Formats: sequence, C-alpha cells, structure tokens
Amino acid sequence: MSESQELILESVRKYHREQQRETSFVPGVTPLLPSGAVIDEDDRVALVGAALDLRIAAGVSSRRFEREFAKVLGLRKAHLTNSGSSANLLALTALRQRELGDRRLRPGDEVITVACGFPTTVYPILQNGLLPVFIDVELGTYNTTAERVAAAIGPRTRAIMIAHALGNPYPVAEIAALAERHGLFLIEDNCDAVGSLYQGRPTGTFGHLTTASFYPAHHLTMGEGGCVLTDDLRLARIVESLRDWGRDCWCEPGENDTCHKRFGQQQGGLPYGYDHKYTFSHVGYNLKNTDLQAALGLSQLTKLPEFGAARRRNWARLRAGLDGVPGLLLPEATPGSDPSWFGFVLTVAPDAGFTRAQLVAHLEARRIGTRVLFAGNLTRHPAFADQPYRVSGELTNSDVITENTFWIGVYPGLSIEMLDYMAASVRDFVAARG
Repeated sequence: MSESQELILESVRKYHREQQRETSFVPGVTPLLPSGAVIDEDDRVALVGAALDLRIAAGVSSRRFEREFAKVLGLRKAHLTNSGSSANLLALTALRQRELGDRRLRPGDEVITVACGFPTTVYPILQNGLLPVFIDVELGTYNTTAERVAAAIGPRTRAIMIAHALGNPYPVAEIAALAERHGLFLIEDNCDAVGSLYQGRPTGTFGHLTTASFYPAHHLTMGEGGCVLTDDLRLARIVESLRDWGRDCWCEPGENDTCHKRFGQQQGGLPYGYDHKYTFSHVGYNLKNTDLQAALGLSQLTKLPEFGAARRRNWARLRAGLDGVPGLLLPEATPGSDPSWFGFVLTVAPDAGFTRAQLVAHLEARRIGTRVLFAGNLTRHPAFADQPYRVSGELTNSDVITENTFWIGVYPGLSIEMLDYMAASVRDFVAARG
C-alpha cells in the first residue's frame, strides 16, 4: 500500500468516527428498524480501499471471500452472485443441466416448497418450467415438517427447495434424509439463517446446494450480493458456468489458457481450436458480483460470530419481555436448533380482542418498524393467479400468517434500551385493551 493510500484510509477512519458520534435513543422519536446493516470503520475502509484500487469487477477480493465463506460453512465451493435471489435461480437452474444425466430436472417435474415465505425461493421453480408443490408450515416455528414434505412427494417429484424461516432452521436433517431415500435434490435457502445451527451443525450444510444473501437486512452485508455453495464439484462447475454467461472457460478475469487447451479443443459444431474463452456450454446469465461488494463482505465476515451472538441475545430479551402477554403467540425455536434470528415473530390470536393492523399501527406510531412474514400465503398473490402449481394438504396456517402475523427486529444495531421499549410498547397496547 502506498503512502498516499495510507493517508486516505486514515482520513476515512477519522471521517467514520466523526459520523458515528453517539446520539441518545429517544423513545417514540428514534426510528427502530426491523432490520439493517451494522457498518463499522473497518467496513468503510475496506470499501474505500477497493475503490482506490479500482477493483470494480469480480477479482481478488471475490475469490478470497468465496474461499473464506466456504471454509466457515465447511463446504468445498462457493460462488458469489449479485444477489440472494440470483443465487436461488442459479442453484435450481443447475439441476436442469445435461451433466446430471437421468437425474436432471425436466419441464413439468415437481419441486416441493412452502407456501409461506419470500417468493424468490419459488420463482426459480416456475422460471425453469417446473411445478411448485406448496405445503403448509407450523405456527410458532413458522417452518414446515418432514411429515408434510413426505406427504407431498408424488411420482414426478424431483427436488425440495425450502428456506429457513427468519433464521429459525426447519428440521433439515430429517428432510435431507427424506430426500436421500427418495432420490431427490435438496436446495437449502439459507439466506435468512447464516450462522444458525441444527443438531449442532450449521444450516446451509445439509443440502446438495445452498444459497445465501448479503442484502443489508441479512446477517452479513455487501450492500447487494449472494452466494451459492456446495460440496459437489460437478454442481459447482455448472453454477460457475451459468453465472458467467454460460461459458465453458473457467479462467479468472484477465487470465488466459488455464486449461492449457485454449486453442486445442473440439466443442460442439465449432471449428477445431475455437477460442475456449468464447465457447458456451450452458444457456446462462451474467450474475457476478464486484470486488467492491466482496471487500465489504470480507470485513463483515470477521464479525459473523459477534453478529450471531447479538441476534440471539436480542431475541431472548424480547421473548422474556413479552412472555405471558395475552392474545399473542410468541415464536419458538425448532427443537434441536440454535437459531441466529432474523426477526421476532408475533401472531395475533383470533380471540385477542385486537387485530394485527391495530397493533402494527400502534407500533409504527411509536417509530417501531414492523414487517409481515414476507408474502404470507403465496398462492393468494396476483403473481400466482395464472401460474401452475399443486397444493399438498391444507394451507391453513399459511392463511393465518397472512392475516395475523408480523415481526419486529432483533438485528445487532438494536440496544437493550430499544428492545425494552419495543416490548413495553406491545405490553402497553395489549393492556389498554384488556
């Protein structure tokens, strides 16, 4: 690093400290977001350092993050993308490729998923000409069960693609075992649950493919960004090709002839020796990230244990503060899990004497941010009005969630004072209607 760069980065640190002068929390005035990034001076320096080096495309920081993040989860390969949604698209699209032979997914094949969640877990199923099979979830954990998955398996079922709900793991070991018995692929959408554990093992390590998101709301942030991870080198190579325009070449940007056969191969109907850098083996996309994002991600990655501890502490504080409040169903961790929580979920009981809308309005008026549990029952949305899908069983709880459920924040930027104010605001509202 040059002397001028050192001076600039020291100025960045000084600037960050000036911008971060502590302000007092004022109840009812200070906005309490349900989620958000926690950025320190090291993060700001990492971003500026990458900008000074003009690392505006994927490069050294991206490759390093992929290695380090794969190591955190104990997986062999990670490929960064421009978003978690793109990661989901790549993961499912990889299962449609010819390299998988008879196991490849074909148009009309079924993929089991939950009706209640974020739609980008489901959209790739439709975008690949496959049929979503929707199953219900449990109230309290907001996850599905292995029994529901088993009941949904039909003669054309080929895969399972489910997200861990707000950081709370679903029974992924049991569902992975079920997938193994039936010869199904499992894609584990880990976007809301990085750092969570199930049976002592990190979520994101049970599926054939797993995805992560680095949007500011998530456990780590790059601003935008996502990742596909796997232990299967064949799947990893397919994901890489699909992400990088569908090209057959695996050279890093600016590199040439990594395979030592750049001008010495026969591919498809191309002339012998056609430039391997411009040979395409998949119908792909350009879903790469940039080193600016990865530089921030590397700095954030060092804080993952600290962030996870804060999320667990904040969730426990709200759980204790709201214990016994009438009219509300409080969240529960899935048995055998240790969630790194994404949010704190509340469901208003049918006989509560108040509605979700009334409680949410009260909290929002007190500057406490709320969110519904994403899409609720996806089948009730306009986007699915003319889409093909199958429903296994009833979606009773998904409908309850659509009508009566919301969540508030537990992200590391919230202090104990803020959390206590949030809990007191809920208690005050319920007591006033008692």
